[in-house]
Amino acid sequence: MGIFRRTPETQTDSDLLTRPELQEDEGDHDRFSHYVKKEKILQSAVSGKAVRALCGKKWIPNRDPERFPICPVCKEIYSGLRPGPEDK
Repeated sequence: MGIFRRTPETQTDSDLLTRPELQEDEGDHDRFSHYVKKEKILQSAVSGKAVRALCGKKWIPNRDPERFPICPVCKEIYSGLRPGPEDK
């Protein structure tokens, strides 16, 4: 077994544990309902894992989407998608 030594290249100030600074904002990005596949919403309800909307927002759905306006980015992306196969 050898002795481990720090060389000057590996010494950094990041050796200390630091807490990230959290910035509070108005929360406007959370005031929209987003487009997500129904299957993903169901999986999230069962597993508690986060889902990703068309716009890229990742969160755990827990609010009534009817209470909020539709995310403009999700709406734009959704309108540009091809229609899927119809249910028979």
